[in-house]
Amino acid sequence: MICLAACSEKGERLTLSEIASKTDSPQAFTAKVLQQLTKAGLIDSMKGPNGGFSLPTVKARKVKLSHVVKAIDGDAINTGCGLGLKECSDKRPCPLHVHFLQVRKDLRRMLEGTSIEDLSRGFKEGSTFMQR
Repeated sequence: MICLAACSEKGERLTLSEIASKTDSPQAFTAKVLQQLTKAGLIDSMKGPNGGFSLPTVKARKVKLSHVVKAIDGDAINTGCGLGLKECSDKRPCPLHVHFLQVRKDLRRMLEGTSIEDLSRGFKEGSTFMQR
């Protein structure tokens, strides 16, 4: 989404293969992620010869990391157990439960307070990167 935001600002639409290449990600994996993001309404997809994926600046300002995480992984990051146990609650806590509450709170604040546009700035300026 960061790559899409930066390219969309220049009026570009990217194909699946371009996104996979720019992010150094396998094409099949990238396709699944793009499908989930499109279904959630977080990115725009256009079919045809001039088609591709885009993330208009207006949308990039509104889309928070929390929206992306929820579209791809659901809400487990906010509700799941820190150790991955099926059952974990205040009444039946896992050994990590109390310690994980603050981590989860801080993570939620960061995810809800960071937009895709915030992250795309460094990418556009060349101070952050999307490839290994």
